[in-house]
Parts: sequence; C-alpha cells; structure tokens
Amino acid sequence: IPLLMLTYKLDADYIRRYLGDLTPLQESCLIRLRQWLQENHKGKIPKDQHVLRFLRARDFNLDKAREFLCQSLTWRKQHQVDFLLDTWERPQLLQDYYTGGWHHHDRDGRPLYILRLGQMDTKGLVRALGEEVLLRQVLSINEEGLRRCEENTRVFGRPISCWTCLVDLEGLNMRHLWRPGVKALLRIIEVVEANYPETLGRLLILRAPRVFPVLWTLISPLIDENTRKKFLVYAGNDYQGPGGLVDYIDKQILPDFLGGDCMSDIPEGGMVPKSLYRTAEELESEENRLLTDSIYKSASIFKGAPYELLIEITEASSVITWDFDVSKGDVIFNIYHSKRAPQPPKKDTLGAHGITSLGAVNAQVIDRSWLLGKDYSMVEKALTCREGESVQGSHVTRWPGFYILQWRFHSSPACSASSLPRVDDVLASLQVSSHKCKIMYYTEVLASHDFRGSMTSLESSHSGFSQLSAATTSSSQSHASSTISR
Repeated sequence: IPLLMLTYKLDADYIRRYLGDLTPLQESCLIRLRQWLQENHKGKIPKDQHVLRFLRARDFNLDKAREFLCQSLTWRKQHQVDFLLDTWERPQLLQDYYTGGWHHHDRDGRPLYILRLGQMDTKGLVRALGEEVLLRQVLSINEEGLRRCEENTRVFGRPISCWTCLVDLEGLNMRHLWRPGVKALLRIIEVVEANYPETLGRLLILRAPRVFPVLWTLISPLIDENTRKKFLVYAGNDYQGPGGLVDYIDKQILPDFLGGDCMSDIPEGGMVPKSLYRTAEELESEENRLLTDSIYKSASIFKGAPYELLIEITEASSVITWDFDVSKGDVIFNIYHSKRAPQPPKKDTLGAHGITSLGAVNAQVIDRSWLLGKDYSMVEKALTCREGESVQGSHVTRWPGFYILQWRFHSSPACSASSLPRVDDVLASLQVSSHKCKIMYYTEVLASHDFRGSMTSLESSHSGFSQLSAATTSSSQSHASSTISR
C-alpha cells in the first residue's frame, strides 16, 4: 500500500508540473485512457499532454475521447505525420510568399505564431503549390507548436499546452474571398480541428476590415465552439489602446509592423508570379496525398467539340459560381438553361451539387437535335476569354432545371483583305494550330443565403496585387457577373 500511495503521489506531482491542475475524476480519465492505449494501441503511444487535449475536447467523456483520439492516431500513422518535421522540406516559394512565422511567446509563456493574412496572395499560393503543400505547411506549424509547448513547459517551469496565434488582417479585401481559396481553407480547418484539438489558447485578430464578417461567416461553422470563445477581434487601430495587444504580448517583443520594438523576419508576401502556376495534372500527381482530391479540374476543348458541365438546380435563386484559367488557346464561355433532362452521359461523372462534367470524350450535354430558343436558351451573353486570362464569375438562377456551362474553341477572325495580319494574330494562330484549348476550372453551387457579399467581391476585385477589368451583364431574368484578370 505505501508503494502504491508513493506512485500515486508521484503521478499527481507530475500532472501538476506538466499537465496542470486536474480533478480526481479528470486524473482518473487520463490514467484509464493511457492504460487502454498501452494495452490495445499498436503503434507509438502519444504523450500525456496530447491525450489530455482529446479528453478536454470531449469534456472528459472517456468513450468519446477514445474514439476521437484513435481516429487521429490512425490518420497520423497513415500519413506519417510523426515524421513530418524531420522529413518535409518547405519549397522555396512557400518560404518567400507564405506570410507567417513563429515569434517568441506571449505574456503567459505560450509560443506565439504571427500570420499576416492580409498580405498573402492566397490564389497564387493555391495555384502554384496546391492544397496539398499548403496543408502540409499548416500541419508542420501545428507539429512545431506542439514541440514549442513542450520546450516552453521546461523553460517556464509550468504546464504550457497551447499557443497563441496573432492574425494581422491589414490588406484583407474581397480578393481573399476567392471561392477556391476559401474552399481550400475550409478543408484545411477540418483536418486541423480533427487532429489538433485544444492547441489554440488564444487567437488575436488585428485590423479587421469591413469584409471580415463575410469571411468569418464562411469559416466559423467548422470551428469548435470552445475554440471560437478564444477569439479576440480588434478593428482598425483598437489593438493599440487599453485592453489591446500589450495585455497579452510584451511590447519589447511586439513586431515593429504592429508598433512594437522587435524586428520580425516574417515574409511580407506579394504576388506569386503566374509563371509559377502549375497545371491541374501536376497538382493531382502529388504522392502520399493527405487530401483525396483537388479543387481544380482540367479540361481540353477541341474545335467542334466543346467542353460542358451540366448542373441541376432544384431551387430558384441558387448561385452557380465559377473560376477558371485559360492555359492554352482562346475560348468562348456560355451559360445555357433547359427544362428538359439531357440524355445520361456515357460515363458516370456525377459529382457534388449535381454537377456532371462532359468533355469531348463523352456525349455532349446539348443534343445536336435541340433548337436554341426552343429546347434550351442562352441565359447570359457569351464571354470571349483569351489565353492566359483568369475568369471568376457567378450566375444567380431564376428557374429550376438544368444549367449548362460551356467552353467552346474560339478561332481568331480572319483579317480583311485591306489589312495585313498583326504579329500577335500570327503568333496566336500558330499557338492554336492544333485546334485544342485547355482550361483549369472550379465550380460550386451555393444557396442564395450563403452567397452574401460575393457579388460585391466580383465587382470590387481591384487591388494592389492585380489590375482587373470587369465585364458585367445583367437582365430581368438573372444576375451574372464575371471578372477577368490578365
């Protein structure tokens, strides 16, 4: 009995020193879950600090915490996450353009991570690196955060189980609401929430602009309620006053760009050159993928054989959104509506939101026997898109039925007899001599109430990163807009 008492006392001291004060019931849950792992888990046993995070995330419900933890351990083993910090090398492009980094600690001794999100070219990073690399970057940040928590626990002599994140939103505008980028962010948040619970001690959001509530509406449903309670948002320069940053971070280590005395080596970001963008095939070919699919799809358009997407809309006022890049040749983009159900494709390619893709290798959506104006109708004016252009747009539907997004091969008009061909026209004709165009595209269907602010985003895309020219059309039947960037 004395030996058991001594062992329990040592465990209790260890818990207070490295894990924090726990009730007897909480200590019992930790010991029982640790014992269960030792007896049943095949693989590396996580440290007590990590196990405790999962217990806290499930309010010390042992069965729920065990299921939650086991799912995460399986994921870590499958993707070799335990070796990520030792084996993964960050691409140079990420080091140059990812505007985040670790920076000392806050007043509680928690490791401090600073992210200058407003200075980040989210589209450029997604297009040049892909979701997979960005997810690995975020996972490496979380793994490094766990390591720094252990180190700070030793340095400060008290349990430190989470870190503080400071997000500077100066420069954030509607371009950050680019739908594929938001989609990538949501998928990354899902992975982090499922595998790193109770690791964020405090989130300080600075210089939040008017567009921030729109972004928050999109991402907040995926964030755990306990985590949302740790958010502190400062608009404008409010962070400099009473109750501001200095309550949480010593001014001596506050970065200079926030009015502090400490120099920071966090990259300032900038526009990722389009020459570094990768194709959909390259992004899909990543090995050891953490995500099963990519946001972007690729398609080829041949002369006489358009590429078409069929979208079934069941509720009027739904919003069809698109984002595509023309990587080769020139294309004409059309949107059609039909009340008739088209013939089933030869190949089952039905995806989420009732979107079916039909390219040149499959039957076309628009039957050759259909008559324009009778069997189907054009709902918006055709848009000519040149090689190298990026197009973002949306269409607010008026009727249920079937909508068809079509990309068609575009031939440059022949020069008149009285004029000589321009050099650009000659080069363009040589480039498309194969009668083939290529695009990378992303589409999504949104309910009208999920689309707040997005129409404004398409019409307000001018920013310091790019010069955009907008082409907007509207009618009494629908509302659509497209923004083209070159």
